Amino acid sequence: MDNLLPHQFEQLRLPPLREELSLHAGPALATGEPSYTLEDPVRNQFFRIDWLTFEVLRRWTLGSPRQVLRDIEQATALDIGYGEIESVLGFLDRNQLLQPDPLASVKTMAARHKAQQGAWHTQLLHSYLFFRIPLVKPDRWLTRVAPSFEWLFSNTFARLTLLALVLSCIQIYREWDRLGSMLMDTFTPTGLACYALALAGVKCAHELGHAITAKRRGCRVPTMGLAFLVLWPVPYTDTNDVWRLNNKHHRQQVAAAGVATELIIAIWSSLAWAVLPDGVLRSIVFPLATTTWIATLAINASPFMRFDGYFVVSDWLDMPNLHGRSFALARWDLRERLFGLGAPPPEYFPPRRHWGLILFAWGVWLYRLTLFLGIAVLVYHFFIKLVGIFLFAIEMSWFILRPLATELRVWRTLWPQIKTTRRTRRTAWLLGAAVLLFVLPWPTRVQSSGVLRPAEVFPIHAPEHAMLSALPLRDGAKVKPGEVMMQFAVAENASQRQALEAQIDSLRWRSEGAGFDVEQRAQSMVLREQLASAEAKLDLLKEQAARYRPVAPFAGTLRDIDSELAPGVWVGKNERVGVLVSDQGEEVSTYLDEDTVRRVAVGDSARFYPDGLEGPFVHLQVSGIDQDATHVLPSGLWSAQHGGSVTAREKQGYWFPERAVYRVSFKVTQSSGELAGRSWRGKVVIAADWEAPGTRLLRGVAAMLWREAGF
Repeated sequence: MDNLLPHQFEQLRLPPLREELSLHAGPALATGEPSYTLEDPVRNQFFRIDWLTFEVLRRWTLGSPRQVLRDIEQATALDIGYGEIESVLGFLDRNQLLQPDPLASVKTMAARHKAQQGAWHTQLLHSYLFFRIPLVKPDRWLTRVAPSFEWLFSNTFARLTLLALVLSCIQIYREWDRLGSMLMDTFTPTGLACYALALAGVKCAHELGHAITAKRRGCRVPTMGLAFLVLWPVPYTDTNDVWRLNNKHHRQQVAAAGVATELIIAIWSSLAWAVLPDGVLRSIVFPLATTTWIATLAINASPFMRFDGYFVVSDWLDMPNLHGRSFALARWDLRERLFGLGAPPPEYFPPRRHWGLILFAWGVWLYRLTLFLGIAVLVYHFFIKLVGIFLFAIEMSWFILRPLATELRVWRTLWPQIKTTRRTRRTAWLLGAAVLLFVLPWPTRVQSSGVLRPAEVFPIHAPEHAMLSALPLRDGAKVKPGEVMMQFAVAENASQRQALEAQIDSLRWRSEGAGFDVEQRAQSMVLREQLASAEAKLDLLKEQAARYRPVAPFAGTLRDIDSELAPGVWVGKNERVGVLVSDQGEEVSTYLDEDTVRRVAVGDSARFYPDGLEGPFVHLQVSGIDQDATHVLPSGLWSAQHGGSVTAREKQGYWFPERAVYRVSFKVTQSSGELAGRSWRGKVVIAADWEAPGTRLLRGVAAMLWREAGF
């Protein structure tokens, strides 16, 4: 039929249509042209056709293209030729809407069935990616029960639900901290099982919402069952019958019914969680009040996948096959921008819709790229490694590489035209420049959190049961080495020292006179041990006494002395009463991971920018790099939880890095100005070695492949 000449097609006898087909009036198109819906009740399929196709089909029984063409020219204002009739014939033949030829139907159907199935590996791939299992035929049951749910569609229930939404939002705002803590507490095997059961129940209610709304609008619901998307089960409802509806708003109601059902469950569950007391009922509604919001807004309401949101947007824009049409327009726009072929667009739209569809197509592609990569990684980790690698490759090749290969094949067919355009040369130059920028080394900067502090710090802590007896220096005073900074007095210390000194003198006298007395000579060993013990106690007492008179170990500045501290004031044990800061300069330290530290060398210049201050920075130079990884951080200042750059976990007061990090120390090469004498947390920026942007990417990919290659 495709090879017929015009005069041969003119004499052709049109094959009869299938008798069970029916035509329904459709909505008016955006151009004002009427549309119609062709229904195939056997397969429950519907086809949207335009005015021209409708006029051809209503005259199909005339038998020949010449008679159909003549009658259309006489009865309508359409100006068509045999090409349009041949196009309609091809549409009917491809979609099996013609009565089969008794002589050739068996071979034709077998060939068509084989072509649709493809090779065995294609069948297996499609079965893995998507298949359906019909479970029930609910149409008659829905006819009986649908009136019982009519109250859900009333204005009164809508107003009550809106009020419940407002109240639940107010209550959840008041108990937001408790909601967050309860959500974290449910991430247990039992909690995750509850979430799975809640999600399954909500999805069943979602499909029931579609079915009841479709039945309410007079549509037939032939089947409900399970669809498997990459082996993940989701319920489905066959609502193709809504294409018979002429009212666009009614079709949108059916498409949005599932999302509306989930939102209703989420709103009333949230209100129930907010008002119910702690107990079993509140624990039951909590999964419904959390997972339903996420599953609805993130998945079903998104127009980027062929779920409810897509069909609502498609019907709202009155654009069937929205994805396919926007993709075709975006691919045409890409070719024009890259090669300037001057080809006409696949469809003409107003400028605003034209650019909107192109941006929408790119949004869908980016969304699907992220989603399919996530699914591929999940599949890889869900199965055993060998099977996971195989399924990961299938996911990547089918969802990501296959569309790219299809577009590249189109470019190959257009290559004779592509290579001659001026814009192609410009694109080639830009691509070459991008590759050079990717492979040539760049001057790089390494950023990390750091701490600036004095080179030496001596904290002054109060001894036990101490009273300040003298405070010769005040805050900010300069201190010399060996100078007493403050003095504490305690009566028990002095009396113990006097008693020990007297005991030591007595033991020495007795030990020295042991050689003149027989009885004393027999006890000389005991006397020596008692003397050594008393001297040790006295040394310990002197060491403790030194804490009552702290002496400066180096020259510096006395800081952080409380203004209320004065002689006669009692202080608590180990209370920090001051700190001696060295005048010998400051140092900075930071922690870098193993991928970054290799780009830093001793002698590299750097800068320190303190947090909370604008303008001042400190010039630094790398003075040391630890050869061994740091197993425990000195404090939580460097942890990401406290605003640092090291991902670490806290356990029993210690901070353990999640990955290998190395300590890098710096010396201050210029005066730190107003930052001197105190500790500051901030950002360290290091002028590291030059590196190509692609090097880190390739190194990361190689490391990942090496890590995952082991079985």
